[in-house]
Amino acid sequence: MKLRSIELSLPDPAAAAAFMVDIWGLVSAEVRGSTHYLRGSGVFPYLVSFQPGDEFVRSTTFVCEGDELAGLKTRVAAQGWPARPVVSQDPGGGHGIEVELPEGELLRFLEETSNTAPIAGYSKASKRVMPVKLTHVVFNSADAEASGHAVEEVLGFRVSDRTRGMVFVRCNDSHHSTAFARAGFASLNHIAFEMDDLDAVMRGIGWMRDHGFQPAWGPGRHGPGDNVYAYYIAPFGPVIEYSTAVEKVPADYRTGEPDDWTWPEHRIDQWGVSDKDFAGLRVAEERFRFRREWEPVPLAAEPA
Repeated sequence: MKLRSIELSLPDPAAAAAFMVDIWGLVSAEVRGSTHYLRGSGVFPYLVSFQPGDEFVRSTTFVCEGDELAGLKTRVAAQGWPARPVVSQDPGGGHGIEVELPEGELLRFLEETSNTAPIAGYSKASKRVMPVKLTHVVFNSADAEASGHAVEEVLGFRVSDRTRGMVFVRCNDSHHSTAFARAGFASLNHIAFEMDDLDAVMRGIGWMRDHGFQPAWGPGRHGPGDNVYAYYIAPFGPVIEYSTAVEKVPADYRTGEPDDWTWPEHRIDQWGVSDKDFAGLRVAEERFRFRREWEPVPLAAEPA
């Protein structure tokens, strides 16, 4: 199973798409009606979509194999979570299920999706960078421990690490494809884009600085996952991250606990070279909530 994309609703999708293409480094994949689909250099047909409307998270999409989807359907139905069969009308197609988690997060699981040819990256001389794919989407949670247990039991994910701030969860050998922040409320925490390497992250920071954008946190290197990061508050609202080299972990990886992840005083990552805009990030992390706009359908039913 792999994380593929996130689908957002927001008032001005064209402006959001323009920023993500002209400044952040994505590429326009398609515009269908008023919905903008943006891709990276990898094989996925799109990584983010912007649809006109109020600010909320429409869904977060994973792609999987048929046996994985069959297991998901069985466990979700047994648990009684709100769900429905879906046939994707987005680039890449596919069919599967959409599920509402206990705190309202909407996850979509698709099989038989199609990919596209990768794009060669920009040259270093251009200063431009291009994200490859999404590496993780993190959610704020009222009860992160309960969310972590729920996705282990029902979705088959695995908790990789627990810290005082997060419960990190994986769906394959990447240390985390999502996480639940101990925030006291449910919303989108941030969207992380995988870059080719450390040099691409740093060149991305430079390109953003050229256009008047300073990191809200970073550059730095996390403890859990060991990934390099630089966080920004996008002008259209959410927190977005350049990231690279999330740790690959074995199936028997020992789940870390908060006491395993402590830092010296005044330090919040391995490097300790950057400040963090706690207040600004908090405001941005509260903006995009979850909204289910469909009625649950028994998963035994075929989609229309």
